[in-house]
Amino acid sequence: MVETRQELPEQRSAGRIPRVAGFAVGGDSRGVESPKRAGQALRERVPRSAHGTLGQRVLDGRRPDAVAAVEESSRGRVPGLRPIRVGRMAASPFAFLRGSAGLMAHDLAATPVTGVAAQLCGDAHAGNFGLYGDARGSLVIDLNDFDETAVGPWEWDLKRLATSLVLAGRTAGAGEDACRTAAFDAVGAYRRTLRMLARLPALDAWNAIADEELVSHADAHDLLGTLERVSRKALGNTSARFAAKSTRPCPGGGLRFVDALPVLRRVPDAEAAAVAHGLGPYVETVPEELRPLLARYAIQDVAFRVVGTGSVGTRSYVVLLLDHRGEPLVLQVKEARQSVLAPHLPEAGFAAPGAAHEGQRVVSGQRRMQVVSDVLLGWTTVDGRPYQVRQFRNRKGSVDPAALEPGQLDDYGRMTGALLARAHAHSADPRLLAGYCGKNEDLDEAVAAFAVAYADRTEADHAALLTAIRTGRLAAEQGV
Repeated sequence: MVETRQELPEQRSAGRIPRVAGFAVGGDSRGVESPKRAGQALRERVPRSAHGTLGQRVLDGRRPDAVAAVEESSRGRVPGLRPIRVGRMAASPFAFLRGSAGLMAHDLAATPVTGVAAQLCGDAHAGNFGLYGDARGSLVIDLNDFDETAVGPWEWDLKRLATSLVLAGRTAGAGEDACRTAAFDAVGAYRRTLRMLARLPALDAWNAIADEELVSHADAHDLLGTLERVSRKALGNTSARFAAKSTRPCPGGGLRFVDALPVLRRVPDAEAAAVAHGLGPYVETVPEELRPLLARYAIQDVAFRVVGTGSVGTRSYVVLLLDHRGEPLVLQVKEARQSVLAPHLPEAGFAAPGAAHEGQRVVSGQRRMQVVSDVLLGWTTVDGRPYQVRQFRNRKGSVDPAALEPGQLDDYGRMTGALLARAHAHSADPRLLAGYCGKNEDLDEAVAAFAVAYADRTEADHAALLTAIRTGRLAAEQGV
């Protein structure tokens, strides 16, 4: 839905200030429908209770076989790594959800949407929030995975988050009431955060909820101890520590990676040279003021490193650089494939991503959603494939939602719901979304009901995956 504004008569007659592209027209809202009222009007077309339905294709079984969907999503990945991906997805229903964002997007495409567009994470499950370092080394907390980012219906991110909380809670052994409450509270925090942002001046809303205020804002005090432990660990999760564990000195000086199969392996010289060559064009995608910083590092070595659950099998490299003192910086050069949302967005009334470069799509989406992003984000092309580039081990840390105590799960839900609302509000007007979401708990109830039902569906999909492994249809390497 596109918000429109009309030029006021007195502005036209005065003629002092021309209309400027990219800015609103006028300084007040006289004669213009407010975003809040526009959001409220959307309830007539899409009642909030409608978000509790799975969608007819799921109910009727008119969807891809779960195992076939896993096989299809493995196309184009490194063949020898596919069993690792299957093994990681087989670990639990929550792990299966993490690796099946495309299947869920297919299912969500048949569910009701308001038509309000936002920059989506595309894979906003509960494990994709975490800590990382800003330019000065301080820790911030936010969404931290954007491989599937695209502009689309805000409801998709919210439903994926809520479903993942139910599955994470079940994996941790929490009772069904606790699992549903976590999903319910995540949606409530999302809704309340939008209402708060809608009331703030635009600039204040853009930078709202400083990390030191997040726990109080989300009423997540039971998480304090967990967050403190994760923060302490994250502070030591640096390039220097990774290099110390993963490299050894070369006879002629410098460092080189050491194989740690199957996760880390050195690559042939030609492959390493191609990756290193790709860092030249990458430098041109970094903010100009930071290019002299990169110029002070020399490339030492390149290795292939397996990452993630849904990302396993994509091409991902770590590049070791050293400065004049021998201090390391490690960059990750990660293949950027088409967003798994892309084939399904048109059915929901949204255009598929049109970025000329998939790495640029990822980087642009990340910058658009995060309050603070990695200053060395960029993109490049290696052997004709698009890649994103970012710092590796940039003081990253995360809470494992599947390992939380039952009493912490709802706190984590409220915290992640608030963070998701903040991220969406950078692209969608929070006044419009807040007008639709409203004051009462109708949306919370509906999305929580969806989350429980889709979690049941995911458990059945996971069971089908385990059967395919047992019967030999899919090879799986577990525990890696």
